[in-house]
Amino acid sequence: MAGHSQFKNIMHRKGGQDAKRARAFAKIGREITVAAKLGLPDPNHNPRLRAALVAARLANMTKDVVDRAIKKASGAGSGEDYAEVRYEGRGPGGVSMIVEALTDNRNRTASDLRSMFSKAGGAIGETVSFQFDRVGAVRFAAGVADADTMLEAAIEAGAQDVSAGEEGHEVITAPEDLNTVRDALESRFGEAQAARLEWKPNLTVPLDEETAATVLKFVDQLDDHDDVQQVYANFEVSDAVLAKLFG
Repeated sequence: MAGHSQFKNIMHRKGGQDAKRARAFAKIGREITVAAKLGLPDPNHNPRLRAALVAARLANMTKDVVDRAIKKASGAGSGEDYAEVRYEGRGPGGVSMIVEALTDNRNRTASDLRSMFSKAGGAIGETVSFQFDRVGAVRFAAGVADADTMLEAAIEAGAQDVSAGEEGHEVITAPEDLNTVRDALESRFGEAQAARLEWKPNLTVPLDEETAATVLKFVDQLDDHDDVQQVYANFEVSDAVLAKLFG
């Protein structure tokens, strides 16, 4: 497992997520608002909103907070108009990175990220998306099925790839097949933990201990920025290096 997904798993093992809870709520709320604005307010007919509401439930967001985020989509008195922006560039150690943001001020977000990349020894503005594939990703908890059962079901549903581990099952699809595969698997295993379009590196760069520590710290800093929704990177950290960093 590489890049963003691996980093997320590391951070969960480290614990201390309570400090980030308010920020996570704000990001999910922003995603709910944008999803509801771009499509129908009914999650049954809006896959992106449906995925955002699942994230809200997993984060234990209250119904009132979720409802307020949906109502903001009407624009009535909110004063907020979020734009989706993607930034590409090189992070520490030459790692290729894609940062997806939702912002109500493009200039502020671009300036902030440019400064962050520069201070970390990297730079935004270089096209790196060719080192990633646009895919659909559907995730289920490990306990919903064993690896063989999930693999068989995913293949039948039209998925491209399946992996399983301690963190659960990850099913990869073509972008246009995401909703079809998700629906087929949910009919058998229940609601997915996540189902969305992502950037998956097609070539990863192994990091030594020193570089891994720097890159992980930088991705954490990006993830903490209010406007940043997702961070993807093409690095790979071995179990041996992880053990030295967090063991």
